Amino acid sequence: MMLRRFLQRPEGVAGLVLLAALVLAALAAPLLFPGDPKAITGAPMIPPFSDAAFPLGTDRLGRDLLAGLFHGARTSLLVGGAAALVAITGGMLVGTAAGFAGGLIDEALMRVVDAFQIVPGFLLALAFVSVTGPTLTAVVIAIALAAWTAPARLARAEVLRLRRAEFVAAARTMGEHPWRIAFRDILPLALPPVLALAAVIVANAVLTESALSFLGLGDPNAVTWGGMIAEGRNQIRSAAYLSVIPGLALVTTVISIYLCADALAEAMSGSRR
Repeated sequence: MMLRRFLQRPEGVAGLVLLAALVLAALAAPLLFPGDPKAITGAPMIPPFSDAAFPLGTDRLGRDLLAGLFHGARTSLLVGGAAALVAITGGMLVGTAAGFAGGLIDEALMRVVDAFQIVPGFLLALAFVSVTGPTLTAVVIAIALAAWTAPARLARAEVLRLRRAEFVAAARTMGEHPWRIAFRDILPLALPPVLALAAVIVANAVLTESALSFLGLGDPNAVTWGGMIAEGRNQIRSAAYLSVIPGLALVTTVISIYLCADALAEAMSGSRR
C-alpha cells in the first residue's frame, strides 16, 4: 500500500527516476571509465560537445570531465549513504534507549543530544575532518556526528508513544527483559517514520561532502563534485562548464533525494491514517 501511494505521487516518480539514473551512473563508472579518472587523457580545455572522445570536454590538465562526473557520483552517493546509515543507526539506538528507559537515563542522553545540536553541523564536520585528516572515512564519521541527533529525537518520540501500548504491557507481564522489549518489539515499529528523515540526511550528507571537498578537505585520492567545482572556479570566466556541469549534477542529486523524501513522507502519513 505504501509503495503504491509513493508511486502515485508525481514527485516521487520523478525523484526515483533521477536517483535511479544517478545510481546506475555510479555503478557503471568503473566499467565505462576504467582506470584512474584523474589521469590525463586528452588535450586541455576541450569544450563540451566538440570532441566525440570527450563529450563533456576536458579540464585544464586534460582530464575527461565525463569520467570525473561518473566517478564523482560514486563518491557522493557512497558518502551520503554511509553517513546516513551511521547517523540513523546511532540515533535510533540512543533515542530508543532514552525513550524506553526514561528517568535519569533519558535526561542524560537528551543532554548529550542537546550538546551536539548546539554546534552547527557543518562546523562540527569541518573541525572533525581538519583534526583527523581528509579521508572518506573521516568525512562519513564527521557527517554522521552532525546528523545523528535528529533521528535520536524522532526515535525517542516514537518510543515514548509506543511504550504505553498494550503489547508492551503484555510483554512485561510475561517477564521479558526490558531491553529485549525495547529493541526487539518497539524499535522495529519506531523505524518507519525515520525512513523519510534518512533521505534528508543523505541529501545533506551529499551537500556537506561537496562543501568539504570544495574547501580542500575531501579525500585527495577520490574524485568529488565539490573538488571539480573548486578546480573550475579559476576558469569560471573562460570555461564556466568546468564548474557548471558538476554543479548541475550535485543539484540534480539533491533535488531527486528530496523529491523521494517528500513522496515517502506523504505515503507513510497515508499509511498511518
